[in-house]
Amino acid sequence: MPAPSSSAPSRRALLLVLDGVGIGAAPDTDAYGDTGSDTLGNLSRARGGLRLPNLGALGLGNIAPLDGVPPTSTPSGAFGSALPNSAGKDSTTGHWELAGVQLARPFPTYPHGFPSEVLEPFIAATGRGVLANSVASGTAVIEQYAEAQRQTGQWIVYTSADSVFQIAAHEQWIPLDELYRACEIARAQLQPPHDVSRVIARPFIGGPGAYARTANRRDYSVPAPQDTLLDALAAAGIDRHGVGKVDDLFAGRHLQSFHTRDNAEGVKRVLTFLDGQHHGFCFANLVDFDQLYGHRNDEAGFAGALEAFDELLPRLLASLREDDLLIITADHGNDPTTPSTDHSRERVPVLVAGPRVRPAALGTRDSLADVGASIAEWFALPWRGAGRSFLHACGLA
Repeated sequence: MPAPSSSAPSRRALLLVLDGVGIGAAPDTDAYGDTGSDTLGNLSRARGGLRLPNLGALGLGNIAPLDGVPPTSTPSGAFGSALPNSAGKDSTTGHWELAGVQLARPFPTYPHGFPSEVLEPFIAATGRGVLANSVASGTAVIEQYAEAQRQTGQWIVYTSADSVFQIAAHEQWIPLDELYRACEIARAQLQPPHDVSRVIARPFIGGPGAYARTANRRDYSVPAPQDTLLDALAAAGIDRHGVGKVDDLFAGRHLQSFHTRDNAEGVKRVLTFLDGQHHGFCFANLVDFDQLYGHRNDEAGFAGALEAFDELLPRLLASLREDDLLIITADHGNDPTTPSTDHSRERVPVLVAGPRVRPAALGTRDSLADVGASIAEWFALPWRGAGRSFLHACGLA
């Protein structure tokens, strides 16, 4: 374990989650209906190769066969993959597991829409009716029901294969504050057995044929059932910084986050953390891979986003200091090459970098929670949660 308290406060760790960037089947992929899903592998083959030289230099191509990203005999970081060990494949479940909490029971899903015992209290409390109530693509359901919302003032409520209660509203017809308040009401009402993972505000603008969701999305997650890495860091007095939607996924518990418009702004905020005099832990989510491309089966967009991130990676690496630890990983898969537009049950890549990191093969880790355990050890925390640290293999313990 690193030297305790005297050195831990000067250390920094950055956990960078590439949302939806899986790297191949997990042992239970078939049980989730995701047979054949392999986000990075399938995408690399479909695109005739990916141009990811900087991720490749860290060891990405050593984890699994990827067209265009060959294995390297001299990786600059430690590399491996991690298996999802919680029940479920949504963003909340994946981020919680990264932070040391494994779920034995999946969050409820609604393949036929929400029952009356869910919708009737929501309608009564918000004073607006409900349109749609179906499993739907967000862009499609908005196009289908927006005009009805303009005429009736009703919420567009929909879900997906994931455990989500999504509420869409046009920003000119229903004020944002009212939409957010409706989400807060839904979050408070959705108790077991209807304790969905997330309530999501989906504001949009525009007109027929040109509706567009805005960056004013908000997620309202159910609180984690036990202490996470964030709780342990807070108890130890270690600063915590968020980038992207991560605070929403932890119900704002011990984390405030800078919400970003896109991946480019997310990387900019991460660089602000690294280039400043900040200490502590930075937890960042880059959501474009999942939100803009995986859910829309946009292979070209997904590949382009990966290559754009790869171009920015050297700037991130150059900003790391002697006592910095960078872990790049994902929360689940979202294969844009399959017919499904939902998350996929996959293992995720784990890349570890920093001036003191020894290049090493980490193998296939038993749980995403190994990431949280490693960060806890980096900060000399007594808490471990689920998972086993891989710092020793990186030459850091």
